[in-house]
Amino acid sequence: MNRANSRIEMSRRGAIGGLAVGSGLLLAGCDRVATTKAAKGAFQGAETLTYRVSRLITARDALAPQFTGADISRVFRSNGTAMPGSPEYAQLLAGNFADWRLHVGGLVARPLAISLDRLKALPQRTQITRHDCVEGWSAIGQWTGPVLGPILQFAGLSSAARYIVFHCYDDFGGATYYESIDLIDAFHPQTILAWSLNNQPLPVPNGAPVRLRVERQLGYKHAKYLRAIEAVASLDQIGGGKGGFWEDSSDYAWFAGI
Repeated sequence: MNRANSRIEMSRRGAIGGLAVGSGLLLAGCDRVATTKAAKGAFQGAETLTYRVSRLITARDALAPQFTGADISRVFRSNGTAMPGSPEYAQLLAGNFADWRLHVGGLVARPLAISLDRLKALPQRTQITRHDCVEGWSAIGQWTGPVLGPILQFAGLSSAARYIVFHCYDDFGGATYYESIDLIDAFHPQTILAWSLNNQPLPVPNGAPVRLRVERQLGYKHAKYLRAIEAVASLDQIGGGKGGFWEDSSDYAWFAGI
């Protein structure tokens, strides 16, 4: 990333970060900063404002910083679950994911069931980007996979759809992991369904066989162990209604833009 682009990126982050500081809140979602009803209301209001300002000042197709092969981290840590505990996932893993299918449904005209081989046969994008985790670490990796947008277009995304929900195989205490993004991020050129990390099939701790890479969001938005993609008009009836597992359970911000 050249110096001019670096200055633009830092200016954008500073403008958005300033809103969080001015509100006295940490919008990245690391901790349970809002415990009272009033505080939660303020948190959600500030998050909405940050989301709107980000969409206002950032071009829809503005790219997250990309790096070179020399920048790739020697170790790429896993975030969240390192091994899903479901028998279904264990069976798929034992079969090297030959029977895995990614189901694309909800508000689409043509529901899909995409095998791993078929996913790999689609036009691919490779990008070297930085993963920023709310736990305080970052790593740079090379990801390969098809861009999400054309898959949604092929499925015949309805004009009523507003969000794309990602359902996963991992769970926490019986609650199945899920995440969601809006259509701007869903159709962003860097939003891919990654099956490869650093020129190797995705390791299990990093989300095998396929994970979401939504490069303009923090790490917990990059759903791992994908099993289904659902287009919806509202998030109200998905999980706890806040758009993601951590958003439902720990008051993480739904919009985790960086």
